[in-house]
Amino acid sequence: MSETLSQQIQQHCVELEIPVTRQQSMQLAEYAETLWSWNEKMNLTRHTTAEQFVGRDLLDSYELSKLLIEGEEVLDLGTGGGVPGIPLKILRPDLTVVVCDSVGKKAEAVEQMVQKLGLDVEVFKGRGEERLEDSRFDAVVARAVGPLRKLLNLLSEHWFEAGRLLAIKGPRWVDERGEARAQGLMGGLQLRKATEYTMPESGATSVILKIWPEGAAER
Repeated sequence: MSETLSQQIQQHCVELEIPVTRQQSMQLAEYAETLWSWNEKMNLTRHTTAEQFVGRDLLDSYELSKLLIEGEEVLDLGTGGGVPGIPLKILRPDLTVVVCDSVGKKAEAVEQMVQKLGLDVEVFKGRGEERLEDSRFDAVVARAVGPLRKLLNLLSEHWFEAGRLLAIKGPRWVDERGEARAQGLMGGLQLRKATEYTMPESGATSVILKIWPEGAAER
């Protein structure tokens, strides 16, 4: 693991006010290096510098981490190269994190990353709905999986097992909400913008939407 990369990550974290310990910055650097190495074999990420990694992947994961209660069980839906699930586990080791991806090669790559990092993260090779049939989670998290209507369709039969959805979205989230409503997918659900923040590289606004069933306690 590159000591230089760890220092770069720590410096960018200071600039963005993301609190990380030295041990966490070293774990994050090892993860980034492993992810970038796999990226040479398959398309897992476009964020291949320390600045992009911290300003996109880690910032999203950090903002998400602030919305999760201590000890919660979390399912990362469509994890791709492991974001946000792996950074989330590094930032919040108290969480139980399961990551899943329906693309077998991506899931296998993430499984090898997790083993190399020595993280207690389950990697499920398959669709998120299949994993939700087996156990109950406190929260499902999603980033870059698809429009809101797709996410709500995936979870339509699984809200009891999913608890609540925390979806990282860009400026188009209002349009996506409108599309979901037009298709009747918001019936029986509550939606709230849980947090909003600016992406340093582009200046665009990102939000995390919290969606949960009506009648259930808000968490």
